[in-house]
Amino acid sequence: MKSKIEKQRKVALVGAGPGREDLITIAGLREIQQADVILYDALVNPRLLNHAKAEAQLIYVGKRSGKHSLAQNEINILLLECALTQNRVARLKGGDPFVFGRASEEIEYLESFGISVEVIPGVSSAISVPASQGIPLTKRGISTSFWVMTATTKEGGFSNDLILAAQSSATMVILMGVRKIHQIVMLVKDYRSGLTPIALIQNGTLPEESCITATLNSTENAFETIDKTQPGIIVIGDVVADHTSFYDEEIQRVLYSYI
Repeated sequence: MKSKIEKQRKVALVGAGPGREDLITIAGLREIQQADVILYDALVNPRLLNHAKAEAQLIYVGKRSGKHSLAQNEINILLLECALTQNRVARLKGGDPFVFGRASEEIEYLESFGISVEVIPGVSSAISVPASQGIPLTKRGISTSFWVMTATTKEGGFSNDLILAAQSSATMVILMGVRKIHQIVMLVKDYRSGLTPIALIQNGTLPEESCITATLNSTENAFETIDKTQPGIIVIGDVVADHTSFYDEEIQRVLYSYI
């Protein structure tokens, strides 16, 4: 017999994981398979939609680099409409719904109309993407904590947390910061050594994944050719030196500077 909560639930907010299809949770995959309608974001691997029922309605509501298919208030309204007309609604979000996913806004809106919501946690890209490159966010004797933050606030400027994290010894994990990577580096250098390692990982956990490592002093050349239209994760801290290519790449950059 289904529980009372299961009978009442109308919408599932599902974390789709960091990108690779098989890094979604079993619970998340089950929601995709059973949903009558799926609203999915830009960072969701489209191959996950192949697991949906043949008759399921698939609705793209993604946002990328300022290009929004729908504004957030429009997504909220669409979710409500789907919840009122369908038996099972899945809202797919990249990574984990509660890590810069605006899940709280959608939950508050739906619950204000009496719609029950269940959150299915996902594997956050903030942790899994550095791990996929062999970069530990904590390491005994090197880093005892890490700080996950967004590069830009809704007002368009840097978050104060970015400055506070730079002043600490914690590993910095910065999301949505690729287009401002050089400004971020200049800010962090006000508080940390220019020899501090940094990594930029794009297309994390996917076949086209790339990782560039450097020091804060060498980012201008190292990141010269990156595609700033693609999202990425920035990791700053001594733990980046654990990446297999860090010392080889840094030696090459030093040698190149003398040519």
